[in-house]
Amino acid sequence: MTGMIFQTFDDKRECVAIYQDGKIYKKKPRHQLTKTWDYAESLKDNQIQYAKYYCGGKSLDEACPENLRGEWEAVKEKLEAFRRSVGEAKLNLREHCFFDLIPPHVLLNYGQIKNKICNHVFATQAKPENYDHMVDLVRVLTEIKNTKLNIDLTPLEGRRHEFKARQFLKKISNIEPYITYDMRGTKTGRLTSKAFPILTMDKEYRTILKPNNEWFLELDYNAAELRVMLGLLGGGQPNEDLHDWNLKNVFKNGGTREEAKKRVFAWLYNPESKDRLLNKEYDRDSVLQKYYNGSQVTTLWNRTIDSDDHHALNYIIQSTAADLFLRQMIKVWELLKDKESQIAFCLHDSLVIDLAEKDQVLVHEIKEEFANTELGTFKVNVFGGKNFGEMKRMNVR
Repeated sequence: MTGMIFQTFDDKRECVAIYQDGKIYKKKPRHQLTKTWDYAESLKDNQIQYAKYYCGGKSLDEACPENLRGEWEAVKEKLEAFRRSVGEAKLNLREHCFFDLIPPHVLLNYGQIKNKICNHVFATQAKPENYDHMVDLVRVLTEIKNTKLNIDLTPLEGRRHEFKARQFLKKISNIEPYITYDMRGTKTGRLTSKAFPILTMDKEYRTILKPNNEWFLELDYNAAELRVMLGLLGGGQPNEDLHDWNLKNVFKNGGTREEAKKRVFAWLYNPESKDRLLNKEYDRDSVLQKYYNGSQVTTLWNRTIDSDDHHALNYIIQSTAADLFLRQMIKVWELLKDKESQIAFCLHDSLVIDLAEKDQVLVHEIKEEFANTELGTFKVNVFGGKNFGEMKRMNVR
């Protein structure tokens, strides 16, 4: 047999259990494994095909065909009952392998129905154009999801008299120190997060986050959305701060940097706003003509979004910026493979690396990899620090 469909039960690297041909193996079988439902860190074979991303990242529940609905619901009900009992026993699934807590006959039924759903998906769905990108992104997000955050609440101990700080400490103490991103959370492709509130945490509390290695290294695009606009128009990317560049080249030094920045964004996403100087440099009509058909936006990377005239440019730019950032994050992740350093987390268009001392020689290469995008070389601001609340600007050339 040259290839077989199989299933895993846990995405953590150390949790290896495989369902194949009616049996469960606690190590990888000799048969070639070719198709399964979803990625797990224990799977290293790049040739494996994942049904979940053939159907755009849907859940098993969403992908299950009607003829298998009854069988799936029965298995799902049993799994949910066991998950409830695990919770009542106060067992942390982050510290245990899921399959060790579930009776073998239930695991067999689970593996069997997953196989059937996968067979249905592979038989009815063509491989999407963005399949490889989705799988690469899942690899990155799974590694982040399974890496425990280093949280030190000491910096906030002296602020317990503050109501807001007290509420935050109470919230954090009841949340697992892991970040789970959802790549289907928004129509534009921007990530949302579950569990630890990395995307919404107040900046004044960021000092509680410390690296597992020696340093945090943060890479942040300068004026990312405006640079995306320039890239879509085929223009070059200025090496300097883009708002300074606009002040000098668009507004001929009329005003301040902050005034120039406000003027740009007050105009950019408001179709009713008219600005001859800005429209000459950032031709909104050309971008809309290329990526908007009057009812739908189709971005550079073929993300399709229903839209009206008022939101079309917003969707084009924000969605393209989100996908560009994720593609650059994947490139940095590939660069850090087999290194002690790894991606800690991301915040919109900012990427944070957990940097090991021995990998400091890679900082310039990491920055260059992040900067060199498909829409030109973006200016990248670099920051470093011993905790996420006290990051200092670095001059990396």
